Amino acid sequence: MSQFPASPTNNLPAQPHPEAMKAWLYSSTSGGLEKNLKLNTTARVPPVPQGSQVLIHVLSTSLNPADYKVPELGLAARMYIGTPASPGMDFCGRVVKAGPLAQHLQEGQLVFGAVAHPLKFGSLAEYMIVTVEQLATVPDGVDVDSAAAVGIAGQTAFQSLEGYVETGEKVLINGGSGGCGIFAIQIAKQMGCHVTAVCSTRNMELCLRLGADEVIDYTVEKDLTETLASRGTIFDHILDHVGTPGNMYYQCHRFLKEGGVFIQVGSSTISTQAGRLAWPAFLGGGRRKYKVLMYKPCSRHLLQLGEWMQEGALTVQKDSVFEFDEAVKAFEKLRSGRARGKIIVHVGKDERNHLESFGIGM
Repeated sequence: MSQFPASPTNNLPAQPHPEAMKAWLYSSTSGGLEKNLKLNTTARVPPVPQGSQVLIHVLSTSLNPADYKVPELGLAARMYIGTPASPGMDFCGRVVKAGPLAQHLQEGQLVFGAVAHPLKFGSLAEYMIVTVEQLATVPDGVDVDSAAAVGIAGQTAFQSLEGYVETGEKVLINGGSGGCGIFAIQIAKQMGCHVTAVCSTRNMELCLRLGADEVIDYTVEKDLTETLASRGTIFDHILDHVGTPGNMYYQCHRFLKEGGVFIQVGSSTISTQAGRLAWPAFLGGGRRKYKVLMYKPCSRHLLQLGEWMQEGALTVQKDSVFEFDEAVKAFEKLRSGRARGKIIVHVGKDERNHLESFGIGM
């Protein structure tokens, strides 16, 4: 199947470059990014795409912790991003213009994906600019909101498993009900693995429904690390989306097989990762290979995620859906840590209205 199939909008007349757009912008993160977001209805539009760049009319986005954590790292981070800036990395939308090295894409084509890191022109705005390796075509039958939800979390989950596991191996996922965990469970099952998920009581049913073979409720375990160690060295691979308990990595040789990899997908603090990387084994540090996963956009991974969604083998757990003018509330929900699945924000016109803006009926 071609990654970029012919679009029904191939013969549309060239659209003029937009002159302004609606966008949520921040210039400071003092007190929290969401407290500094301001809606601008005449914001600057991204420049005309060059090379392999593509200008996207955003329909939906989903929020990720990095959307606020990275800008809040300090002045240097915000200077790197550039301000005023729009947060948001995940997207689903339609192609407006393609650069000279992206002419295989057609105007009006529905695409999804995610950028590599927070940008000045993020997805919480009507228009954003991405590159071809950061997107793929939305397969028939996959809704816009679901496509918008898999960019970072889906690819991160995929990259934390691909190349590490084989059919029949046992995977432990600490934080199975989080943004990445919900995809990691499903992708691990697609790869033929036995999955043990760690979550709270309220999320046990969710993890089992997503395909986990076994669930450990950390709220009833006095010592999760000792509970895992009591089972013996049975796991082939570990994904840690939480960073707690603090001694989990240092003691993982008691339940992670030799040759297995402990992958840190997320944690509550950077110090957790730094400590685990720096503390040598001979002083009580971890005895298994430790890797902090750095997500990289990959159109091949997006294409596979899209195919799994089309087949029904990968579903998106949506916690909540917010309209564009409710973006601040969406960030408040994200920061609360109580989301069970992805938080979606509608950005642009819905698909029907957008097609009609091109003079096409549905």
